[in-house]
Amino acid sequence: MKRRTVMLSALGAVGGLAALVVGWGVLPARSRLGSPDLMLPTAGDVALNGWIKIAADGSVVLAMPRSEMGQGVHTALAMLVAEELDLPLQRVRLEQAGADTIYGNVAMLVGSLPFHPLESEGGNKPTKVRVGEWMVGKIARELGIIVTGGSSSVADAWDPVRTAAATARASLLGAAAAQWKLPVQELRVVEGLVSHPSGVSAHYGALAAAAAGTAPGTFTLKDRKDWKLIGKKAPRSDIPAKTNGSAQFGLDVRLPGMLYAQVRQCPMLGGSVASLDAKAALAMAGVEKLVALDAMGGSTAGFAVVGKTTWHARQAALAVDVKWQQRAQGALDSQQIENQLLAALDGKSGDTFFEKGSVSKAQADAKRVIEATYSAPYLAHATMEPMNCTAQVKDGKVEIWVPTQVPEMARAIAAKVAGVPANQVTLHVTLLGGGFGRRLDVDFVAQAVRVAMECQGKPVQLGWSREEDTTHDFYRPLHVAKLRATVDAQGGISSLSIQSAGDAISPRWLERGLPALAGPMDMPDKTTAEGLFDLPYGFANQHMAHVATRMGVPVGFWRSVGHSHNAFFSESFIDELAFETQQDPVAFRTALLKDAPRYLAVLQLAADKAQWGKPLPAGRARGVALHESFGSIVAEVAEVSLLGGKPRVHRVVCAVDCGTVVNPDTVAQQMESAVIFGLTAALYGKIDIKDGVVQQTSFPNYPMVMLAEAPVVETWIVPSTRSPGGVGEPGVPPLAPAVANALFVLTKKRARQLPLVA
Repeated sequence: MKRRTVMLSALGAVGGLAALVVGWGVLPARSRLGSPDLMLPTAGDVALNGWIKIAADGSVVLAMPRSEMGQGVHTALAMLVAEELDLPLQRVRLEQAGADTIYGNVAMLVGSLPFHPLESEGGNKPTKVRVGEWMVGKIARELGIIVTGGSSSVADAWDPVRTAAATARASLLGAAAAQWKLPVQELRVVEGLVSHPSGVSAHYGALAAAAAGTAPGTFTLKDRKDWKLIGKKAPRSDIPAKTNGSAQFGLDVRLPGMLYAQVRQCPMLGGSVASLDAKAALAMAGVEKLVALDAMGGSTAGFAVVGKTTWHARQAALAVDVKWQQRAQGALDSQQIENQLLAALDGKSGDTFFEKGSVSKAQADAKRVIEATYSAPYLAHATMEPMNCTAQVKDGKVEIWVPTQVPEMARAIAAKVAGVPANQVTLHVTLLGGGFGRRLDVDFVAQAVRVAMECQGKPVQLGWSREEDTTHDFYRPLHVAKLRATVDAQGGISSLSIQSAGDAISPRWLERGLPALAGPMDMPDKTTAEGLFDLPYGFANQHMAHVATRMGVPVGFWRSVGHSHNAFFSESFIDELAFETQQDPVAFRTALLKDAPRYLAVLQLAADKAQWGKPLPAGRARGVALHESFGSIVAEVAEVSLLGGKPRVHRVVCAVDCGTVVNPDTVAQQMESAVIFGLTAALYGKIDIKDGVVQQTSFPNYPMVMLAEAPVVETWIVPSTRSPGGVGEPGVPPLAPAVANALFVLTKKRARQLPLVA
């Protein structure tokens, strides 16, 4: 923590960053191997570094710093370890990692840099890219922020986890060679058993004690040609527990003497309690107390009622007679906000994220201009498991059980609320019943600890109803964009300019969870313009800018973040340009991708597998979209019809280049998940705010795509030797534009606003 404090102070000081760069210039990257004492000491286990322990039976324990929310990361990281240690996957167990900086997510922070992906590829990166990635990587290693997000878990673990396993293997083999007085190069490992042709053998558990404390002079990561697990289908390690009911999500936590709390917050966003009368509620059977809740961690003020069961607490919370008052700045209204954003497109230039050539000259010489304005609404996360946290405050210590994507931020807010040092907070990360970015915030953790402080040392499980969860989210921002292209005298597209407007997420999130970074990191937010400034198409003249706003609605990261709506803007407009220039949408994109072979290969694979150009049954049409996000490229072809005037998506063909694939099954599962998630948003997703109150409350008026509406999803993977890219989010952005583009073929009407079904 001292190192982090020094870092943040230096970042905030004038010239501090330059001084850090000069000072670090002679230093190698901080090792993420870690010392054995970082691993939880358990009887019979021997830690070899900060990631790997060897059990007495020869199995392996991996320190797990990433949260499992259905994306398969616990299986993927275990596969990396099993591969390097030549061990069956089922013999790798997981243990929650501690708070050390070696577990920080470096890849996620480096991925936040606003560089064009075509600049960041290959070995000939521009100086600004190399320096930027080097500098942010250094900072990320020092800060060591433990976070699961940005589709970065495997990308971040790719080097440190494999290295930890490979060095552990080298130490174990070195110990065997020393004990047996044999050359180490003559030893072989099969399924965790070290042996020599002479007949001597031992499993890892028998060698661990001798290997402890040794540092191998050299180690070698396995050659790709020798992989036995990576790239092969493997069963998810979390499925058995989830099917037999033994898996522990946040709401599954049960402790002796536990109480239950239910929250009610002011229905007007940013509002507060004017007065309340709880006498009748507190007189109800099974009710313990009422605890007032100030706005904490970005939450809205309200109260929680504590009872002997969830039912007692919920009924009493509803029985409290409360009068709410609007925020001092006045009521929020989503329609007014959209109007203000549209006005901002004409009144402000914004921050330029990318420019190439001269758009102004192309516009002056243009034969005609094609222009369109697009918009996308606020969206809620609607995780299947609403927000919850179990907390116990006793004897100056805090213990919490919480489904979170940011364990150290959860620990920090718990310590702050309880007024104890962070090292007096014990945190248990449960499985997450959906994250999608919502659990990157810790408002519900602050509330749980505040309530537990009033419960005389008893543990209390605080939960939100579905209605509270929907109406007090950190929403995907409402964004608008104006896209303009020029057509030259030869009928070709001579320029593309995009200006968007909407709230920036990262500064608001930093203010809530990492306020020490909010000032030093106050700069244009990549998430506002990603999916617009970083297009792969070879237009000669381009200009991409964003007007960052602060409208007052609480906003947060939502699965695929800015890409989720910006891809709808950009890929729908690309289709418009194809139509306006009388070209086939795939052929039009193909001509613009001659300098982007990875993108072209993905597009062609999707088109081929979807049989693009082959006639469909009457009443059906195909739409295509191509998009890069989180280091991966996805093309989707949607086959759509109209049923009762509403879109029906029958089939979605996905092609993906996500670099090296660890588990192909997981890639397919995540593409399927992304299609359903993206289709839900495309057809139904919209949060309306009137008089400061969110109008949607639960699934009846904020619906999901049901099983009967789910399309067939096919996933095709482009082989690659690149390091892994993201998988959890990249399948979401192309879905909405692919469906919208198919609808245009059917209706000859261009949908420029989400959702596609009012």
